[in-house]
Amino acid sequence: MIKIGTALFEAAEQFEREKGISKEVLISSLCDALAAAYKKHIKDKDATNVEAILDEENGEIGVFRTKVVVESVEDENTEISLADAKDIDEDVELDDEVKIEVTPENFGRVAAQSAKQVITQRIREAERKIVLDEFMSKKGTLITGIIQRRTDRAVIVNIGKTDAIMPSREQIPGEYYKPGNRIRVFVLDVKETSKLPQVIVSQAHAEIVRELFELEVPEIEDGIVEIKSIAREAGFRTKLAVWSNDPSVDSVGACIGPRGTRIQTIVGELKNEKIDIVRYSQDPVEYIVNALSPARIISVDILADEEDRKEAFVIVPDDQLSLAIGREGQNVRLAHRLTNWKIDIKSESQARELENRNVDNQYDASEIESWEDEEELDEIAMEAMEETNQMGLDEEDQEIEIPEEETQDEE
Repeated sequence: MIKIGTALFEAAEQFEREKGISKEVLISSLCDALAAAYKKHIKDKDATNVEAILDEENGEIGVFRTKVVVESVEDENTEISLADAKDIDEDVELDDEVKIEVTPENFGRVAAQSAKQVITQRIREAERKIVLDEFMSKKGTLITGIIQRRTDRAVIVNIGKTDAIMPSREQIPGEYYKPGNRIRVFVLDVKETSKLPQVIVSQAHAEIVRELFELEVPEIEDGIVEIKSIAREAGFRTKLAVWSNDPSVDSVGACIGPRGTRIQTIVGELKNEKIDIVRYSQDPVEYIVNALSPARIISVDILADEEDRKEAFVIVPDDQLSLAIGREGQNVRLAHRLTNWKIDIKSESQARELENRNVDNQYDASEIESWEDEEELDEIAMEAMEETNQMGLDEEDQEIEIPEEETQDEE
């Protein structure tokens, strides 16, 4: 046995407090390292009956081989005679298993070197598993981190036991991420790697808006108010469709809060991003009208309402067209993503012009159809006249035959 004292156990307990890696993991790693070192020493890496045992009371560790008690030994590495086994344990019988200490002399230095490598590897594996389990449970939630540094393609955010990556596509356009600042980020994904897990975070994801509203609006957390849909263009504008499961609770008012306190807090967290809160409706016409707010709507015509094709034609006053479409089409684009309806918007004058054009096209088509009928009639008439004329010509060309009897009588 190798004397190791109590220092190892004290170090393991301290490591458990600081790193969160249990003492049992370290002790197990030490035993595995010692067994691996012994297998390397005897040049038999495939030996299955070798193990290291730690005696915590005496502070000693040693290598043991498990052997089967037999009458006649054929393999000394796996078998032991009954007589030799009786020297170890008087109660042993044939076919029993006994553990024989095989720790080589001066094995401590070799064991220490091997143990260092194995323990270091096991600690890294344990740390990776702890981080993976922790952030897997936080996937899809908001956490607070500190900006570490910026690169050309990402922002590195420290989130506790590891650093997270915020790619450029998950950043708010135009936002300056200063190292040292605290930010709230959305855990988008956790990927397992050979080192520490790679955590991907976002400030542009639409679900970050949902998380903020759940934190600020008790009615949403309690399930009274429900967020039906979110459409977001990070840094610019978000549309949020809400529904109340309690008729006495105003879904929009609950999200805005007394004197707008709740919505102001969320807008501040999103760096003054504009937020439109609209009422969800199962009626597609009403839902589309709400989604296009703040524009006033004259009419909504449903052109197609199928599972894979939903189209609507919307008419707005002339002075509301730009507001309904929004800057660079943002308002109608967000309304489309919010409702999942394809929305075609026209002003009153455009709709009237389009209607007149359709009427003119119908009139032109009827004229063409009538003209084609007249031509057909003319052709029929011409054919009839030609047949009549031909018949007349044939009659003139025929010779009149006079019977001979009539001719003789005249003579």
